[in-house]
Amino acid sequence: MKQRQHRTLLRFLKGYGRQSVLAPLFKLMEALFDLLVPLVVAEIIDVGIAGEDTGFILRCCALLLALGVVGLLCSITAQWFAAQAAIGCASAMRRELFRHIGTLDFAQMDTIGSSTLITRLTSDINQVQNGVNMFLRLFMRSPFIVFGSVVMAFTIDWKTALVFAAAVPVLSLIVFGLMRLTNPLYRGTQNQLDRVLRLTRENLTGVRVVRAFGREAEEERQFREENQRLTALQLRVGRLSALLNPMTYVVVNLAAVAVLYVGGRQVEGGVLLSGDVYALTNYMGQILVELVKLANTIVLTSKALACAGRVQSVLDAAPEMAFPAQEARPEGVEAVSFERVDLTYPGAGGESLQDITFTVRRGETFGIIGGTGSGKTSVVNLIPRFYDATGGRVRLFGRAVADYPKEQLRTLVAVVPQRAQLFTGTIRSNLLWGNGEADDAALWAALETAQAADFVREKPLGLEEPVEQGGRNFSGGQRQRLTIARALVQKPAVLILDDSASALDFATDAALRRALRALEGEMTVVIVSQRTASLRHADQILVLEDGRQAGLGSHRELLERCEVYREIYESQFQKGGAGA
Repeated sequence: MKQRQHRTLLRFLKGYGRQSVLAPLFKLMEALFDLLVPLVVAEIIDVGIAGEDTGFILRCCALLLALGVVGLLCSITAQWFAAQAAIGCASAMRRELFRHIGTLDFAQMDTIGSSTLITRLTSDINQVQNGVNMFLRLFMRSPFIVFGSVVMAFTIDWKTALVFAAAVPVLSLIVFGLMRLTNPLYRGTQNQLDRVLRLTRENLTGVRVVRAFGREAEEERQFREENQRLTALQLRVGRLSALLNPMTYVVVNLAAVAVLYVGGRQVEGGVLLSGDVYALTNYMGQILVELVKLANTIVLTSKALACAGRVQSVLDAAPEMAFPAQEARPEGVEAVSFERVDLTYPGAGGESLQDITFTVRRGETFGIIGGTGSGKTSVVNLIPRFYDATGGRVRLFGRAVADYPKEQLRTLVAVVPQRAQLFTGTIRSNLLWGNGEADDAALWAALETAQAADFVREKPLGLEEPVEQGGRNFSGGQRQRLTIARALVQKPAVLILDDSASALDFATDAALRRALRALEGEMTVVIVSQRTASLRHADQILVLEDGRQAGLGSHRELLERCEVYREIYESQFQKGGAGA
């Protein structure tokens, strides 16, 4: 697993090899200048101050300033290259993941979940970016400083440097031991945070339902419990992490005392000068700081690798549907045909559709009706092959839907889903999704058929009227009519309206159906609705009940022989009324 995570990062860093080398290189140069600073200060103390040589002191101060400026430039340059590599890696990963998500089947999207995919695209890739950035900047610098400080200490005085040789392993044991204890707790905290965020998201998106059923108190209690678990985990890991500073500072201060004691004895014996003791204590402080930085870098790098693994798990999800490359030639007079079709969704406990059989001829209007959860959307999702039937056969224009390439299938079949979805842009840009080359005449013709032309003309900018995210600056009925117009711009052979007129009043719904019947050509229309009034003029109506076919026929035929359809009709119209 670790090897796969490393390969994932290396694959996306491939185009940033130069930056990945130059960033740590400039950091090593900065570290080298940092190691020289204590030696210069020691010279100021031993030579300049001891000899009251003002000129020497000023020259050394100028040297310190030069070291600081050059070190700063090296640090900025290293940060520049590290940021380029980290951001480039994250951008490439995000582009690849977004592209790959677009290739996944609907069944895989359902299994993975949209919230998981959003987390992978945002939080996980951001963690990868931060981890790569810190790794390139500090993973080589910190060990170099620690090792270099010990070496410099030995060049000053080997007896005093033995304190370093004893202190560094103890400090490393404390820092990395605590890190080993806290890492699993950090992962547990992150998982609990995911649960709290998921609960928060559910409550925010479903606030109307929560209020409608008076569940505020229950949801608050559940949120409080999950939040308390998160708080307890954070406090536990916080207590352990809080031990780092006091424990390390105790060791460092004891080591500093030992350095001062041993160094003082050496000064008394004339082996060392006062500046040398200062340099040794300075190196001890550098070791502490860099070990803490190294521990934080390892934590961030571990998180980045874990997040890269989660991203890779999505990238490893290969599309299960295979589409042929060569276009298929539609044939026959049958537009849509179901032959004893069954459907079971992945992970579902039972079948969603059982033994569905019907045939729709070219140019016919076909209606589908049934109660909530009866399988209406499942039927129409099989026509454009959003899902594959688990039993039986689905045919489109005389050929199995699996014989068509994806592009050809999406050209032949246009779907207007239950939830009208518009995208940020303009009315024109949304309509051009159906056909990017459509002219204004085609757009207005589609709007006229969809009964949307009147309100579009009333807009100050007409087709250029802005559309906000999700089309929230339009009413529900307007959104539905615009999505229908978008599908009509495509001029499909089969138009599927999946309960996409539910927000329209009866007069507009009737006008829409008349306009669809008046269209030229042999476009086949499949209408899913819970209104019998919307389907009564259809050539055939399929009645579903709990995923089974309860009836098939015209409006009058079903009233006579289908009890389920008759109950739906009578619940909407009075018996013997004009609707009969």
